[in-house]
Amino acid sequence: MAHQSPMIAIPKKTTGDVDWTAPIRNLIAKSFGENPDNYAQECQALQRCRQDAVKGAGSDMTGRDLLYKYFGQLEILEMRFPEIRVNFPWNDAFTNKLTTQTAIAYEKASVLFQIAATHSAIAASQNRSDPEGLKLAFYYFKTCAGMLTYINENFLHAPSTDLSREVIKFLVGVIMAQATEVFLEKCIDEKKAPTLIAKIASQSASMYTSLSEEVKDFMGKGIFDRNWITLIQIKSKHFGSIAQYYRGLVDNKAGAYGEALVRFTFAESLAKEANRSAASFSALFAHVSPTLPADAGPSISERTKVQLQLSTDRKTEAQRDNDLIYNAVLPSADALPAIEKAVVATPISIQEVYRAPDVQNVIGADIFVKLIPLSVHESASVYSEEKAKLVRKEVENAESAEVEVRSALEAMGVQSGLARFKAMAEGSLGGEEEIPLDVRRWREDINVMEDREGIDILLQQMARLKEAVKAELDSISRDLDVESRECETMRVKYDHLWTQEPSASFTKSIRQDLKSHLGAVDAAAVSDQQVSTLWESLKSDIRLLLSPDVEDVFRASAQRDAPSESLLDLDIGAEAHDEKERVRIRQYTTEIEERLGRLKKIAYERGEVLKELKDKIQADDVSHLLLLNRRNPGAEQSLFAAELEKFRTYQQRLGTTVHNQQVVLKEIQGLWKNLRDLAGRGPGAKKWDERERRKKDTVRRFSNARDGYMEVRDGLTKGLQFYQQLTDLSTTLTVSVKSFITDRRSERDRLVGQADIQQRLAVPQTPAEKPPLPPPPRRAAPSLDSSFASMNLQGSQNPASPPPKPPQASYSTFPPPPQSINAYSNLPPPPQQPARPAYTNPVSPNTPSDPYASLGAFGSQFSTPRAAPPVPRQQTHSASPQRQSSFSLPPPPPSRPQYAANPQIPQTYGQQAPPPPQSWRQYPPQTQPIQQGSQYQNMPPPPPPSQGHDTQQYYQGYGRR
Repeated sequence: MAHQSPMIAIPKKTTGDVDWTAPIRNLIAKSFGENPDNYAQECQALQRCRQDAVKGAGSDMTGRDLLYKYFGQLEILEMRFPEIRVNFPWNDAFTNKLTTQTAIAYEKASVLFQIAATHSAIAASQNRSDPEGLKLAFYYFKTCAGMLTYINENFLHAPSTDLSREVIKFLVGVIMAQATEVFLEKCIDEKKAPTLIAKIASQSASMYTSLSEEVKDFMGKGIFDRNWITLIQIKSKHFGSIAQYYRGLVDNKAGAYGEALVRFTFAESLAKEANRSAASFSALFAHVSPTLPADAGPSISERTKVQLQLSTDRKTEAQRDNDLIYNAVLPSADALPAIEKAVVATPISIQEVYRAPDVQNVIGADIFVKLIPLSVHESASVYSEEKAKLVRKEVENAESAEVEVRSALEAMGVQSGLARFKAMAEGSLGGEEEIPLDVRRWREDINVMEDREGIDILLQQMARLKEAVKAELDSISRDLDVESRECETMRVKYDHLWTQEPSASFTKSIRQDLKSHLGAVDAAAVSDQQVSTLWESLKSDIRLLLSPDVEDVFRASAQRDAPSESLLDLDIGAEAHDEKERVRIRQYTTEIEERLGRLKKIAYERGEVLKELKDKIQADDVSHLLLLNRRNPGAEQSLFAAELEKFRTYQQRLGTTVHNQQVVLKEIQGLWKNLRDLAGRGPGAKKWDERERRKKDTVRRFSNARDGYMEVRDGLTKGLQFYQQLTDLSTTLTVSVKSFITDRRSERDRLVGQADIQQRLAVPQTPAEKPPLPPPPRRAAPSLDSSFASMNLQGSQNPASPPPKPPQASYSTFPPPPQSINAYSNLPPPPQQPARPAYTNPVSPNTPSDPYASLGAFGSQFSTPRAAPPVPRQQTHSASPQRQSSFSLPPPPPSRPQYAANPQIPQTYGQQAPPPPQSWRQYPPQTQPIQQGSQYQNMPPPPPPSQGHDTQQYYQGYGRR
């Protein structure tokens, strides 16, 4: 390195402390709406990153990496916080003047200047005698020029001298001249062709000469070091001498001895000037300059001295040869052609520097990666939608391919027909038949229902309910007949003294309901018989379906008529032909199965590629790129297109699977057609079809049995519901009838006592010869009133207390005895009779109707029960007018449930009978309370005269409106 040419290094700027934390916290709170405390560590990391880069780093590789990282974070930070304002103090690199700006662009320009200065220092400090050192020096001089060029192109109106366009331009010239000088040294050391060396030396001399002219503009301003100017002038003469020297060698070799001698003479002249200036520079270069090496003076003096010696020796030799041998004419120096220049060094841009993987690793991840601006989110959403469109398109294509395969195979019947042809190839019927899926499902369903409640159990339950209902209805009919006979017997006995109304007037509606119930029972019995008949016809098939023998049934249906005969062994004489045909069928089926396997592999591969594509798209994130390109909105579409190209490979693979699938499908279609032509119309195919037909008939048999079973079960369920409702209605009717009969008997007992008294009083006087009858013995209550009171329906708990007088508006009383009886004209009027109830039958709901009308198998034949005869609107009572007028009957209640429906309407099980009434009408209060069990306790009040209720019509239509 003793004779290494000295290189100029750009001085670095200095700076003070900067507070990033406060401005960033304010922006996070205001612009992003997040808690700044969540980013305290990120703020500290940024603060530490700047401190390390611009204050603690030196001019070496470590300092370079720290500056790289800080500038990378500044780039992203500017995209995320474009409106941030921080005070950035920087001292000028040449004048040391302090300049403070708040724009982040000023910070970036200053950091780039630091990077360029670091690169120039690294390049200048390399040992260029080592090939690796020479290579690094050449590279870092070019990157330094690239950094400075970026500053000049992107940062206008520089606030400091070192960032001004003129200074930056001069610095770029110096660095590029030194890069060319390094390349020239390499060519000289490697002894390249004199022509190339002459061109490169001419380029270096030209660049240094231009810098010598440019530096005059800065004279007196105190910007650049005076040693720079002297060194640049020395190098302009020195490299001019080298260019003329090597061009003289070229001319001498070419035979242009005169021109060569002139160039050697010119080279000697320039070398003398350079050596003279270098000697002065070496004598005056006493201080240590931070931008020049310590041995800059001796080194440049030594190099110029060597060049002067070479030039002098070569000129002397050329002069002697020309004088003794060539005697060539010497042209003037100005007439010599100019030496061509070769540009060997160009700046390396900052983009190229930062694209290097090692630089990206140095920069690291974005410090504020969790903090994404809204505009970047929006752009990322647009990109996500583009990715979603791509995925949807590929998914639709994959689904369409699957549907195409499935539809094609179903249309050809490959899946179902392949087993048929395989069985034909094996020469068997495939007797090992399993139970079809539908039949297994029916079997399981019926088995569950039978385990829970079997049909036979339901039939027994319905029979018990039916018998119970029939017995209860017969008992009601007998009780009503007995009560009617007792009443009429008393009427015959007491003749006109018997005032109790006939039972027929009160039991007409009850008997109609009773008749309707019995008719419904008879109609339901026919339907019950039909259900039982249907069940008997289905029982054997259902039992077989539930038994293990059902497998034997299907196996027998497959092997019937051909237990051991092959499908193709139809003719013993054609056995060889059949064997050959089976071999061909087997070959076709094997090839088709192989193609089907390929289709499955293609579908699996397509699914895997689609899964990889989805995962790749899911993990793809371009927020960082969008943040870097935030200032260029027009670049989004091109950026999206470039990023989506990453998925082109997956799309191509998916398209390949679709193409391969179509090819395999065409092969299957051809093989299937040949197979059907070969084996689809022979006797083996006919026997197979016959077996399938028998199998379908067996399935149909069990299907019909299952449908009938469900119909029987549905009918039994409705029948049980019908008989249960009819049981409830019959029970209610029984209670009502018993209460009615009890009341009638109580009234009858009272009237019997009254009639006996009237008979005794109406007996005529005996002749005088006969003694009069003695009076009846006196009793505890001899009065007629007490006798009448004792014949109430319910005995008084306290005989001494008189009965309360019933309200006249709600109760009716019996009138006094008729005045037409002359025997009782001299007797005092009997006491007023207590209120007697007007007998009304309890209202019963509609009679249950035919339970099978809703079943398709029985409703049309057994749905109409025996209907009771229609009730006339009005009926004249059989009692005498006097007796009829003695009853003040209450009106029908405003709303009450009807027991019997219109007998003309057919009734079915399916029609739900209304529930029984909540309470029956009751007798009005009498002298003594009525028993609690009676259902005739509260009689409604009689209708007002204005309503015009017809009493006889109401009783005739009992329970109807």
